[in-house]
Amino acid sequence: MWAAMGAQTLAAQTGENVLLVINQNDPVSRDIGDYYRPRRGVPDRNVCSIAMTSAEEIDWGTYERQIERPVGECLKKANLTEKVLYIALTLGVPLRVAGPGNGAVTETCSVDSELTLLYARLKGVKTERAGWASNPYFMKRDELFAHPRFPIYLVTRLAAFDVVEAKQMIDRSLAARNRGRFVLDLNSGGDEEGNNWLRTASLLLPTDRVILDATKDVLYGQRDVIGYASWGSNDKARKQRDLGFQWLPGAIATEFVSTNGRTFKRPPDTWTYTNWSDRLHLWEGSPQGLTTDLVHQGATGASGNVFEPYLSACVRPDYLFPAYYHGHNLAESYYVAMPYLSWQGIVLGDPLCSIRKQ
Repeated sequence: MWAAMGAQTLAAQTGENVLLVINQNDPVSRDIGDYYRPRRGVPDRNVCSIAMTSAEEIDWGTYERQIERPVGECLKKANLTEKVLYIALTLGVPLRVAGPGNGAVTETCSVDSELTLLYARLKGVKTERAGWASNPYFMKRDELFAHPRFPIYLVTRLAAFDVVEAKQMIDRSLAARNRGRFVLDLNSGGDEEGNNWLRTASLLLPTDRVILDATKDVLYGQRDVIGYASWGSNDKARKQRDLGFQWLPGAIATEFVSTNGRTFKRPPDTWTYTNWSDRLHLWEGSPQGLTTDLVHQGATGASGNVFEPYLSACVRPDYLFPAYYHGHNLAESYYVAMPYLSWQGIVLGDPLCSIRKQ
């Protein structure tokens, strides 16, 4: 099954299947879009340049007026509703939608995750703002991602701390190859459910390609890393922001952290993880690690959350890494591992990045 699926999937991985969304009011967004478009052969008709705020957090009215409706119009006007499978947002496009509620029924979500539902909405499907929506592609790692079988768009973001790092991430995606090791770092004091996902991931990958650490120590200084998953700043033993890894082009990462995708703003080099009671040293409202740190250190793709997702909604490494190893591109690998949409998740990276099946 994997061989047949892989050949079909790779045939669809072109710029013809990407809608590139650029904030025409933001020079960084325009610069990243101009850099990405020719390198992936994104046709002019697949570039959606719209005027919007650059604020990281917006309300629902702004989201609908400045993002969802204009993106929908871009798709319809160019007759791309079916052809486009992936939407690539750029740094400078808003990140979070604020709303009332709390816990599992909050209306707060990421722009990226909410936009995945646009395909269904263009078909007249009504969805609720509060809470999450089940991802129809979750766990379907043996299936080709296509419309209308899966009525969603896979949304990723070409973003990092700045335009230079975003361009470097794009360059790494173009140089990706299937080599190196998958580093899986369990948390000795963590939830066993998450640890079991890491253990299962190790069983679904070639033994000689896996480093699985179940000690109380944190893995630093690993070389030839093509995949990484851990508890991040939720591991009490984690004291350093920089893992000191040597990341290979195409390397992807995920961490079980609630708010690591909350901002793209760069903290001072001296900032480090703290705790919720240390209000003076939070960064953008949280003491937790940052997804953008992984890109800054050399990862080509990484997932995060803008707000508390709950462990059950985090990206599952036992689906993410086997899918990526067996030939799914970056977007498909993350979304086959993401249980819920219209929720808190974001994926940084070129959606077309692929290490191909070895």
